[in-house]
Amino acid sequence: MWVLVALATLPWRTAPLYQTPWTWLPAAALFALGIWIYSNAGAGFSPKQLGGVPEVQTGHPEQRLATSGVRAHVRHPVYLAHLCEMLAWSVGTGLAACYALTGFGMITGAIMIRAEDVELAQRFGEPFAAYKRSVPAVLPKLAEPPSRL
Repeated sequence: MWVLVALATLPWRTAPLYQTPWTWLPAAALFALGIWIYSNAGAGFSPKQLGGVPEVQTGHPEQRLATSGVRAHVRHPVYLAHLCEMLAWSVGTGLAACYALTGFGMITGAIMIRAEDVELAQRFGEPFAAYKRSVPAVLPKLAEPPSRL
């Protein structure tokens, strides 16, 4: 798939939408945010869990629904970190190919998130359903709305 995507974007590999060194300032912030999210997404997980072993081995002892830390704010932090990194490259370089690949990543990421949510709902049932209702998939809520009395 990567080879096909590389070939599809080859004509725009060096086609800039814009060129200015100032775009690397917000890009650096996006890179830093992505790295911070990656590191927090892995906190408290074993290497087997990060590699997805519990998901493919039925009855694996490390199967648990993680809802704390960064996952208390976003259900799929790794996808958010990927998005930050892809946006960083797009904003920094200004290349049409980077923006096209970011769009492709967003579409495939949305498909993968839906599939993962279905699998998590089957595996964890109501606890996951409650978690899904209260925590957004990728973009965290920045502030809670005021409660009505």
